[in-house]
Amino acid sequence: MEMYRARALGNGLRTDHPIPDLPFVDDAHIPVDDPQRVEAVGRRRGSEMWGRQDQVPEGGWVAFTTDPTRHDLAWGVRWHPDHGRSVVLYHNEEMPSVHSALLGPSLLFRAGGYWWDGETWYRPLQVWDPAAETYLRRPVPGATAISAADLLAGGGNAARGRVLSVDEVTLDAGPAKGWLDDLAVWAARRSADDRPLDRCVVRLSAPELAGDQLLSQRELALAAGVAASTVRAYVARGEGEVPLPQATVGGRHVWARPVAEGWAERRRRSSEGLTEAMSSTHYGEQHPPGVIDVWKRYAQTFMSLLWDNPDRRRRWALRWRNQAAVQDLAENLSWTVAAGLSSSQLIPLADLAITIRHAVLDEFATGQELDRQMDPAREAIFYGIAPAIARILDWLIRHHPVLAASAIADIVGEAERRLQVPRDVSEDSLRTALALDGKLDDDDYTEFFSRALTPAHS
Repeated sequence: MEMYRARALGNGLRTDHPIPDLPFVDDAHIPVDDPQRVEAVGRRRGSEMWGRQDQVPEGGWVAFTTDPTRHDLAWGVRWHPDHGRSVVLYHNEEMPSVHSALLGPSLLFRAGGYWWDGETWYRPLQVWDPAAETYLRRPVPGATAISAADLLAGGGNAARGRVLSVDEVTLDAGPAKGWLDDLAVWAARRSADDRPLDRCVVRLSAPELAGDQLLSQRELALAAGVAASTVRAYVARGEGEVPLPQATVGGRHVWARPVAEGWAERRRRSSEGLTEAMSSTHYGEQHPPGVIDVWKRYAQTFMSLLWDNPDRRRRWALRWRNQAAVQDLAENLSWTVAAGLSSSQLIPLADLAITIRHAVLDEFATGQELDRQMDPAREAIFYGIAPAIARILDWLIRHHPVLAASAIADIVGEAERRLQVPRDVSEDSLRTALALDGKLDDDDYTEFFSRALTPAHS
């Protein structure tokens, strides 16, 4: 389920759930009861139109089509067997992202991305859960759905209301004036077979959306810990993933405090926020602490090599400034770095070897599980190893062959003891993975394995 960031332009006249303050638009030229027919409208060969329909796992379907007469507009339809349908007009370019956002449990969106699944209202999706590969769903405390019947009980005159044709829709129009009268027109045109007005959701009410709880743009910036000018620049340029406002008061956007706090959390958890939190300053530049540690270590080492050693210090004399001397010096310095790789100064090699061992064993266990699902009686002769794991094992072989040989011995032994994987299967799996994804020549691997593997299989 994607984050909702689109701005709806109008309500289809046959929608069951009108969006507040948007005009009602005649949708008679669009089929809204059959997803395949909706898609077919936009699938005109050689045209600028497009369309799509998908079944939704949580129930019902979602479909969209470019309007056949206004190719800058598109109709989106979300239908649910228990909660009816929404028919909404969007800018054509935004329709694919809206379609993706509706492919989950969300039936409709209100108040700048708050969404409803038929039972519960949730705050706008902002914070990504990388482990679950989805956005966190946060219910809205005290949320109540406001129906069309609730609103019309307080007024609304159909004689003053209006329904637009698609040609009359204005892309940058503000909130519709006299919208309650428009709602009355919509209600008057519904048939007895349509969804009852008390089951037509229009908006939500919640304590956090009360007027005195909403934040200005300046307060949004303060809650997120950024400068007000930064937020203004983000909004003007469409950057920074600034959340949609929950309302517009006196021509100014306002946000719910939990949405502002969610944006702040999103920024903290972003790659930029993580980099900032894990960086230190050295010579006025921000870098991760490990990079600065290496920088400082080799700055000290090189200084010692270049200045403290009398034989090298004299190379600063003019007669030593020649290509051969510089080449010799470059090789000495680069060897210092290369040697650091083999001595765990830069990379904790022993820890890396243990990590590789666990990764390969996990690949073997996964292969066993797949074999059991496909054919429990089949005897395994080979297990695949992910290219990334093979490449890092190859790296260890090339940089520290003794430690790599020890890691391979541990892998083969533990696979035999814990997973009952025969030695020849483990060893053939390792050979194949390195032949496919390693950097050494076949002869080099042959020589390495002849020394690293058990004598019976080398």
